[in-house]
Amino acid sequence: MLTDLQGQIERITYTNEENGYTIARLKVYGHRDLVTVVGNLMAPNPGEILKMKGEWTSHPKYGEQFKIVYYDTAVPATVYGIRKYLGSGLIKGVGPIIAERIVNKFGEETLDIIEDDIGNLAKVEGIGKKRIAMIQKAWDDQKEIREVMVFLQSHGVSSGYATKIFKQYGNESVAVVRENPYRLAMDIFGIGFITADRIAEQLGFAKDSPLRAEAGVLYVLHQLSDEGHVYYPYEPLIEKSREILEVDREIVANALATGVVEKKIVIEDLNEDLEEFRINNKAIYLAKFHTCETGIARRLKLLVNAPKSVREVDSEKAAEWVQKQLAIQLAEKQAEAIQCAIESKVMVITGGPGTGKTTIINAILKIFSKLNVRIMLAAPTGRAAKRMTETTGYQAKTIHRMLEYSIAKGGFQKDHEKPLNCDLLIVDEASMIDTVLMHHLLKAIPPRATFILVGDVNQLPSVGAGNVLNDIIASDVAPVVELNEIFRQARESQIVMNAHKINNGRIPYFDPNLPRTDFYFIQKEDPEKVLDIIMRLVKERIPGRFGFDPVDDIQVLTPMHKGIVGAANLNMQLQRTLNPGENGVVRGDRNYRVNDKVMQIRNNYDKEVFNGDIGRIIRIDSEEKEVIIVFDRREVTYDFTDLDEIVLAYAVSVHKSQGSEYPAVVIPILTQHFILLQRNLIYTAVTRGRELVVMVGTKKALAIGVKNNKTQKRFTYLKHRLR
Repeated sequence: MLTDLQGQIERITYTNEENGYTIARLKVYGHRDLVTVVGNLMAPNPGEILKMKGEWTSHPKYGEQFKIVYYDTAVPATVYGIRKYLGSGLIKGVGPIIAERIVNKFGEETLDIIEDDIGNLAKVEGIGKKRIAMIQKAWDDQKEIREVMVFLQSHGVSSGYATKIFKQYGNESVAVVRENPYRLAMDIFGIGFITADRIAEQLGFAKDSPLRAEAGVLYVLHQLSDEGHVYYPYEPLIEKSREILEVDREIVANALATGVVEKKIVIEDLNEDLEEFRINNKAIYLAKFHTCETGIARRLKLLVNAPKSVREVDSEKAAEWVQKQLAIQLAEKQAEAIQCAIESKVMVITGGPGTGKTTIINAILKIFSKLNVRIMLAAPTGRAAKRMTETTGYQAKTIHRMLEYSIAKGGFQKDHEKPLNCDLLIVDEASMIDTVLMHHLLKAIPPRATFILVGDVNQLPSVGAGNVLNDIIASDVAPVVELNEIFRQARESQIVMNAHKINNGRIPYFDPNLPRTDFYFIQKEDPEKVLDIIMRLVKERIPGRFGFDPVDDIQVLTPMHKGIVGAANLNMQLQRTLNPGENGVVRGDRNYRVNDKVMQIRNNYDKEVFNGDIGRIIRIDSEEKEVIIVFDRREVTYDFTDLDEIVLAYAVSVHKSQGSEYPAVVIPILTQHFILLQRNLIYTAVTRGRELVVMVGTKKALAIGVKNNKTQKRFTYLKHRLR
């Protein structure tokens, strides 16, 4: 038997953005104490009146609660309720202080004034035309979003997603979702095919609907590109799609054919003479990746074969000259790299830590600057570009910034029609460049220029689709110089020596008794104990002994996202240890506080913040509903609704750490991670540490990883196109 209950929300204890699950404390007439209610509420706000049907339950820890089954909301009628409602952050531009002034002025008529005669707010101190316009917009949006949310929530969409949908489509939201709910998966970050499919089912879309099959196939291809594949073989793709969609093969095949007609998909017959393609010689590409892969092959060949603008010089004499200029003695491979840079149009320099890549770059820059040519330097990430600037004295930019990316202007502004003005381009951390970015980069390099790629081919491949650096090396389209001699100064570092051991399939050497060591292993098997040691290392032991700042200088790198020592749990525990406090913004199960270390997890070209960039929260403005984060001394403003682009970054996955270096890294390594334990992952993690590496876990897990040199095959055809 359901009971009726009505009350006013006093405070929200917890709300989950994903499903709307909320715990709230209400003032209820006839109850002396606040009443706890639990249930799925849409965007609840303090001050709101809830008219509920539900049942009383008893929680073993929290006592009596009212469990909501149905509910309706009403705006508050009392002065107290209105003040609470307006000051809750409901309206951008109105915080508790402004709410207090408005309610003091208009009392119980406040909401009627905002609804019918908003110009009257000008009578309140601190409210001018600009703030009135903000309040008007927020109030109207709030009304519209409520109507949209009622529709969406009745079809199983959470309040968090409903807000995003409204932000994307505005008043068209209901029409878009009714017509094609699968658009949500393509248009809105965070809403995948599974969520869109659930909404479609609620709206009555059939399981075998062509619209569903087309969206499903595109979803599978996008998932595969997230795993690094540029294309996928025809038959395995059909099977994967059938499994997910639970439909007949014919429906999937028709969906692929429709994708080709609509130019969203490209199907290509690959060369049947090649052994590796004999079984599945039909390749299915998302159109974008086909354009990019064929574009890379075409532009790179053009670049290799075009005449160069740099005047001919004797490469041997140049190598001798630069050694005197820099007062260095080049190793044989280093001299070869410099001569190759002078003689070739395109080349690759690869090598591990301590092999002198930076020395080579500086020597090449010295020679080319003597020839009075236009030089450009770039790297995929802000951190890598900054490091390049510091080590060379030349300004290096991120590739995106160099190519002048702008969403407002429709993408990359530099291309074959408006090329870069350079005769030499050196790009560092080239192993991180994926297929799409390399395509845009090559389009913008003038044919006359010399192009030098520098990177460590033994690191993890790019986060995005492709294996570009490896494919270029394997294709023999351009000369490759591999630096393999570790220099004397670098040999003093256990980090460098152990990185090379790992790369050669040998177990690292640990000797804590050395007078000076920068590499430690703490043996612990129990994940809970590993977690406890990481907390103490980051908070006390490393700062106390080495003087590193726990937040700015120490980075925890983990192979996994889930589990006790996965990134999610480590971040929660490290936040509690390093930045405790109550105040913050809760989004879903994440709590953001001032001074938190955070990371951007997708490219946001409007804000010029990119996947993997790390910053610090310096301010949370609950009135404006904004969080201000500093990235590399630059302040960037995020609306509360944009916070799903941000995660805590006290701990990050090894993949996300690519292109970055940290003074100290702490790496948990346990046999629970065995699926992800690969040589290139451990090598990448270790080479992120500049002055200190501490591993915590078991030697067995380390041995599993070091011995495992099988990397997941990525389907790309670039190597063959280049040949």
